[in-house]
Amino acid sequence: MYNYLEYGSSDAPRNHEDPEQYDRFMARIEAGEKIEADDWMPDDYRQGLIKLISMHGISEIMGALPEKEWVPKAPTLKRKLGIMAKVQDEMGHGQLLLRVAEDLMKPYGKTRKDLIENLLSGDLKFHNVFHMPTKTWADAGMVGWLVDGAAIISQTNMLDASYGPYQRALQRICQEEVFHAQHGEAIIMALAEGSDHQREILQESLNRWWPSLLMFFGPASADTTGSSKQDIMIKYKIRKSNNEELRQAFLDKYLPRVFSLGLTVPDETVHYDEEQGQWVYQQPDWDEFKQIIKNKGPRSKERLRLRQIAYENNSWVRQALSKEVVGS
Repeated sequence: MYNYLEYGSSDAPRNHEDPEQYDRFMARIEAGEKIEADDWMPDDYRQGLIKLISMHGISEIMGALPEKEWVPKAPTLKRKLGIMAKVQDEMGHGQLLLRVAEDLMKPYGKTRKDLIENLLSGDLKFHNVFHMPTKTWADAGMVGWLVDGAAIISQTNMLDASYGPYQRALQRICQEEVFHAQHGEAIIMALAEGSDHQREILQESLNRWWPSLLMFFGPASADTTGSSKQDIMIKYKIRKSNNEELRQAFLDKYLPRVFSLGLTVPDETVHYDEEQGQWVYQQPDWDEFKQIIKNKGPRSKERLRLRQIAYENNSWVRQALSKEVVGS
């Protein structure tokens, strides 16, 4: 939820200058009412939602690609069917979220097509974890168990979001993500209970994914990268917790599970500080994070190229639908 998209202020309907209208808007939010797509909303509320939801939607689509690589290589038919179903779910989540974002973009004359083109041009970013390679079958489990586990923590934090269409979409998405996490956990448990070689593969996978998992929630404050919009999202009751609170919730939930499997994390400083009431850990390389979300990660170019090929190969479908709409 960082740098995803920016429509210039000159394109925005300047609707935030009426203080009475703004006060009524805030009173609705404070009362727990849901804002709908056709309702009046301040510019920074609309802009923040477009960035958040478009990045979320695109990340669901791009996030299917690392696991898609393992569909033909899954070790059993059961595993193949499971990961195929998960990939289909993630693509469906992306389509659902891009429709939600599209409604917010109407005042700018933008559509889902613009979002895909912004992704391919590098203007719309996708989540840092989906720039990473999936080298082994353990990585497929790691994505389901810990990456989707982190996503559940992030998304359930917004289950009561003030923007109704997003809140309702999250209700469905989170239910399906729980199954995805269970799918990943089943893979992890099978490897953890397997041979010494399987456990070595599992530990190696965790070592590689650990920095990306810490980066998942973004920097603790805007000062780190200058791009965090978490304060605005909390102000408008889109989300409840800040980035560090979400990261601590992830560590609270998953570090005990990791240790219970006899696994370790590649950070000798990790420990729970009783006085502070939180986990102490070594900060990831936030400069590397900034490079990754600029599409300079290990698999950024390959994944964007796959998306480009799919977009080009299916252009005839968009053209046919466009002609059908015009003809009707």
